[in-house]
Amino acid sequence: MGRTRIARLAATAAMALALAALGASSATGAADPADARRALLDRARALELDTPYVPPPGDPMEHYASGYAKILCSAVFISGLDPAFAQENVGYFTAPYALRRQLGTPRIDRAKRTVEVSALNGTVRTAMQLGSQGCVTLPAGKSTVYFTPSVVTSALPDPATQTWPMGDVLPDSPLPPGLDGARLKGAVDDAFDPAAMTAAFVVTYQGRIVAERYGPGILAGTPLESWSMGKSLAATLLGVLMQQGAYSLYQPAPIPEWQTPGDPRARIRIADILHMSSGLRIRAPLDPDYDKDGPYADHFYLYTGSVDAFHYAATRPLQWPPNTVGRYRNTDPVLTNYLVRLAVEKRGQDYHAFPQRALFDKLGIRHMVLDTDPYGNFLTQGYEQGSARDWARIANLYLQDGVWNGERLLPAGYVDFVRTVAPAWQADGRPIYGGLFWVNGDDFFPAPRNLFYMAGVGGQYVLILPERQLAIVRLGHYKGEAAADAALISAVKGILAALPPPAP
Repeated sequence: MGRTRIARLAATAAMALALAALGASSATGAADPADARRALLDRARALELDTPYVPPPGDPMEHYASGYAKILCSAVFISGLDPAFAQENVGYFTAPYALRRQLGTPRIDRAKRTVEVSALNGTVRTAMQLGSQGCVTLPAGKSTVYFTPSVVTSALPDPATQTWPMGDVLPDSPLPPGLDGARLKGAVDDAFDPAAMTAAFVVTYQGRIVAERYGPGILAGTPLESWSMGKSLAATLLGVLMQQGAYSLYQPAPIPEWQTPGDPRARIRIADILHMSSGLRIRAPLDPDYDKDGPYADHFYLYTGSVDAFHYAATRPLQWPPNTVGRYRNTDPVLTNYLVRLAVEKRGQDYHAFPQRALFDKLGIRHMVLDTDPYGNFLTQGYEQGSARDWARIANLYLQDGVWNGERLLPAGYVDFVRTVAPAWQADGRPIYGGLFWVNGDDFFPAPRNLFYMAGVGGQYVLILPERQLAIVRLGHYKGEAAADAALISAVKGILAALPPPAP
C-alpha cells in the first residue's frame, strides 16, 4: 500500500484522491475519483457557515523546532532510544524529516532531561521531561510551565509477580486448539519486513498473547511513539467517565467557552465531538481541500504551539453545523480531553492521576506516558507513548465489551458506538470513521468490515475484531511507514488464516 493508513491519507494531493476514491466506491459509484472529490467538496460548501478562518500565530519553523524537540525528548528519555537513531527514524509528523536539516543540531542534556532545538531565526525551543507528564515543549523564551508537574505511580504490584493481562507472566501452555502455529509464525515474519521497521508486534486471541516479537533494542515494556492511537485512548477515558455518571453521549458538550447565550457551538453534543463532526473550523492535513502551501495547520499547532490547547480548540468557530460533515481534525480529540479534565476537577480529583487510577491500574498498565501542553492538558490526540502489550490490554477491554475482571468500565453500548460509522461520515460517503476509532468500512484491511481500529502516523495500529476475539498491535519506527501497510496487511491475512474456523 506504500504508506501507512493515516500518512497515506495525509499526503495532501494523494490524500485528496484517496478520500475521493473512498467516496466514489462507497457512495456515488463514480468511476472518476476527481468527480467524487468534487462532490465531497460541493456538499461541504453547501453546508458551510459564514465564519472567518484565523491561522495559528507564530513562525512555522519555530513550531517545527518545538515538535522536533519534543519528539527527541520522548524518544531519548521515555523510549530509551539512541539520539542519533531517533533523529533519523522517529516522529516525522510534527517535525518533517526534510525540515530537520534546516533546524539547529539538537542539544540533549541528560542531567536536566531536556532537548533544545534552534529555529532559523535563532529562537530556541526546549522540551523537558516533567514528572509523569511526559515531555513538554516549553513556551518560547520560558524555562518553566504553567502547572505543577507530579509523579504518578501505578498502585499495582510488580508485573513479574502477576500473570497476563494484569502482569507480564505468560502461561507456559500450548496454543489454543485449532490455532495454526506455523501460519501464525509466518504472519509475524511478514510483519517484520525490514523495510517496515516494525518495532513491536503483539497478537492476542481469546484474551491470550499467542504471538509477540520486538525489533532491535525494544523490550516488551518499552513505551513507543503511538501518535493518533491516543485519540482512541481519549475516547476510552471519556467512556470511563460516562460509566461513572459524569456525562452522557448525546448531551450538549459543557465546554465553558460555549456557554454565552446564543453561541451556536452550544449545540455541539459530546457524540458529535467523538464522531469527528463537531464542525469546528481549522485546517488539517486530512481535509480533502488541504493546501500544503497554505498557513501552518492548526492540526499541528495543537501539538507544537505551547499554548493552552484546550482553550485554543474551544475558541474555533463553526465551519459547519454539528453532525453534518465529518473531518479528521485534532480539535475534537483535544476537546474530548478537555471534557475529561472538566469532569475530573469538578469532582475535586487529581486530573493527572485519573488515567492511571481509573483505567490503567484496572487493566494492568503501569508505564504508559501521556504528554501535556505547558498548561498540564493531556495532548493524547497523538502525544503519548505506550508499549505494545499495554495497547493490547486496551484492545481487550473493547473485546470484552468494556468489562474487565467483572467490573464494567465502559457503558453498555459504548463499544458499539465507537465502532459504528459516524452519521456525518456516512453522509459524506466515507464509511471509515466511528467514535475516535477507525472502521474497516472501505475494506482497507483484508478482514471483515466490523473490524475497528486505532491508528497513528508512522505505522501505529491496534486492530480489534470482536467476532474472532482477536487483537493485533503493530508499532513501528516512523521512517518505515512506506512499507508498513503492506507488511501489516500481509500479516493480517496470515493471522486470520491461522485462526480456527469461526463457530457456526
